[in-house]
Amino acid sequence: MPEHLIPLALVAAVLLAVPRRWLSGPGLRNGAVTLLLVAVALLVLRYLVWRVTETLPVAGTPLGEAAFAWGLFALEMVIWFDTALLFAMLSRRRDNSAAADAGEARLRATPAAELPTVDVFIATYNEELEVLEKTIVGALALDWPADRLRVVVLDDGKRDWLRDFCAAKGADYFTRADNAHAKAGNINAAIKRTDGEYFMVLDADFVPQHNFLYRAMGLFEDPKVGIVQIPHSFYNADPMQTNLRMRHTLPDDQRFFFGTIMAGRDGWDAAFCCGSNSITRRAAIEAVGGGLPSGSITEDMLLTLALLRKGYVTRYLNERLAIGLAPESLSAMYVQRARWARGAIQILFLRQGPLGPGLALHHRLFFLPLHWMLQPIMVLATLTVPAICLWTGWSPMPMIPVRELVNFQLPVILATLGTLRLVAPEGFFPLASTVHAALQAPRILPTVITTLIQPHGHAFKVTPKGSAAADGAIDRVMIFAPAVLMLLTALGFSFNANINTRILDSVEQLPLMAFWAGYAMMVLLVVQVVAVSTGRPHSEERFFVEMPCKVGNRPSNAVAARIDWLSLSAAGVTLLELDKIGHNLRWVELRIPGVGPVAARVVRQEDAELRLSFEITSEARRDELIRKLFTTGLENRISSRWALNVSLGMVSRAFLRTRRARPMAPATAHPQPPAWLLEATAG
Repeated sequence: MPEHLIPLALVAAVLLAVPRRWLSGPGLRNGAVTLLLVAVALLVLRYLVWRVTETLPVAGTPLGEAAFAWGLFALEMVIWFDTALLFAMLSRRRDNSAAADAGEARLRATPAAELPTVDVFIATYNEELEVLEKTIVGALALDWPADRLRVVVLDDGKRDWLRDFCAAKGADYFTRADNAHAKAGNINAAIKRTDGEYFMVLDADFVPQHNFLYRAMGLFEDPKVGIVQIPHSFYNADPMQTNLRMRHTLPDDQRFFFGTIMAGRDGWDAAFCCGSNSITRRAAIEAVGGGLPSGSITEDMLLTLALLRKGYVTRYLNERLAIGLAPESLSAMYVQRARWARGAIQILFLRQGPLGPGLALHHRLFFLPLHWMLQPIMVLATLTVPAICLWTGWSPMPMIPVRELVNFQLPVILATLGTLRLVAPEGFFPLASTVHAALQAPRILPTVITTLIQPHGHAFKVTPKGSAAADGAIDRVMIFAPAVLMLLTALGFSFNANINTRILDSVEQLPLMAFWAGYAMMVLLVVQVVAVSTGRPHSEERFFVEMPCKVGNRPSNAVAARIDWLSLSAAGVTLLELDKIGHNLRWVELRIPGVGPVAARVVRQEDAELRLSFEITSEARRDELIRKLFTTGLENRISSRWALNVSLGMVSRAFLRTRRARPMAPATAHPQPPAWLLEATAG
């Protein structure tokens, strides 16, 4: 084997040989991860020594090329610093599930009258009933003594219909005189009007699981815990999953953060409140002035820093205890991420932020918003450097032969990405991460720049949800910008392939440029696919359940069946006793365990398989169905896949036409269910 290939081969061999159980077992995980990260750090150190001593521009390098090379070097050094912080976080992951087990056992053995009181705040501004209904019904179904629980809807939209809905369901309803300080001000107004020992915050679209409180409240036995945060998990597909038609093979883009990074931050007492799905100790809030800080639109992160200064920490319980809506369109995602980026940068300019007094060094470092500032620049550089080099003749590393890049640079890139895959096998997928970063970069970068210039005074934008999230079918910016860049790159290769028009001085670097440009163009092709909305495949999210049930087509005739999937409006059912019920069914009674009988119209029957559409006239029955689907832990997430399979699936969408979902047909009148069915399902 050539000498310059040995480091790359060794890295590949180690990544393939590391037993996955070493990184997942509770006893070995952190030690094995630390050992792996130390090995990567040594490899990075070897690379950096070479990078500094051998690759920087020398005297006589043309000014333009020298500036280009030095600029990329500076960017790379900051990225390695941010990567070092990430690896440091991952070296000390904390798992609080065992503590939650013990806490739940203790709380369930405690007399109801001695349990702490909890206020549940549902903050809302302009969300529709289709979004709020699930959250309110789910919050009222929380497993906690009724006299120790208070559900309050905080309506900054001041809507009469929502007030009436809350009264009918049994939830309290608050408004305030103005909407000062947006969500933070809304919650602060509610804190002053309530007196629970703890308060739980839910965004308008997050439905708590019924056991949320018993799982999370036990962590407050430690008096230094000010907040317990659980992950944001989603019951719908995000825009990238939807437009690539990869709902069940590609994780949502927040899994790496919530599945791995937050657990690592918690090990350093640096986890932070993420707003929704959090429980806060009222005594801790009183210690920092009686309310959430309002100097940043990311008031949750600022609250964590304020509590750290008072000796309180945020604990992270990595369990799926609430499910909500991922952004339902690209425009909604852009609004959400721009707000997060702006808020994270705003805290840099506040005395209460990470640069203010009273924090440990690692807290300062871990709360720097480097990710938001660096990621857009990094991905834009990754995608544009090949075209720049091909048209200018410049090189990021002038006069460096390809064999040295293979010897020093490729092993460290492979080691870094491979280690992240090993540490976060269900959350980190390199191609998916790059595509997502490229998709948002043109929207995030202007926000970063304007916020650095003018930190405050920007309008607060709520992430659109429900029908408000609908947008056009095509993001034209992310169709045409990649097309222009790909055209420039392809023309650059055409010019450099001809000896008479060649611009690059070093012919040896052409293969490297070809590889780099090929990757960039692959990313850009997938970005274009994601930029074309394919529409939601179903009007309501489906949960795959394999649940035994009964199906009847007349009084006193119900046969055994199995529910294969279930939603709020429909179900897929397999009849297990077809001979006892027959074909050509029109209306049936579907008896759903834990819900009761539901009138259902047979939309399609193929032998024993039925596609049913519900006709639910009882509000109580609908509430039971909401609780069944959204509060009992039913899953509709992805299954784990090899990174290569996921990447191939993404790339294939660029060459195979992705079938667009049929638009939902307008509601049409159907014959009424038979009288016996209406009586049986009246609720």
